[in-house]
Amino acid sequence: MYGIVNKAIQDLITETFGEDKWEAVKEKSAVDIEFFLSNEPYDDDITYKLAGAASEVLGISVGEVLQAFGEWWILKTGKEKYGGLMEAGGNNLREFLVNLPLFHNRIMLMYPKLTPPEFKVSDLEENAIQVHYFSKREGLQEFVRGLMHGLGKMYGVEVDVVLIQSRNDGSTHEIFKVSW
Repeated sequence: MYGIVNKAIQDLITETFGEDKWEAVKEKSAVDIEFFLSNEPYDDDITYKLAGAASEVLGISVGEVLQAFGEWWILKTGKEKYGGLMEAGGNNLREFLVNLPLFHNRIMLMYPKLTPPEFKVSDLEENAIQVHYFSKREGLQEFVRGLMHGLGKMYGVEVDVVLIQSRNDGSTHEIFKVSW
């Protein structure tokens, strides 16, 4: 993953829990990188180690860490780093989710070595949509759940996100039903 991801984890922890917690996470994870360069790719293992260490240091599950990070990614990193792209995604949550399959095409212009997930949507209803998540990376379902909650907050609507299909159950990808 690109350094911007690891930098965002660092920012989430330092701004929410304090610099001392970040230092403890770095020590626990054995990630000995002083600062992450946003546009540089890093091994995915670093990100997984940081999430696992954050879980231990903060006393919450890895899933809770990933959910918090997903929300943070939308509300902080997304708005600060990709404000124009986020705004162009749609005027409301439904529009943004319908346009989500095209989002990473634009991001890849900035990060040419990116291996992005793929999103598809189905079963559009007035106040619900199914979001299909395909990724070579496993174990990030709760991050995606956090992203959906973050998008809801960005658009000022309460969302319910239910995982209705998972690779953990032998499926080829995850499907989330997002209702608002």
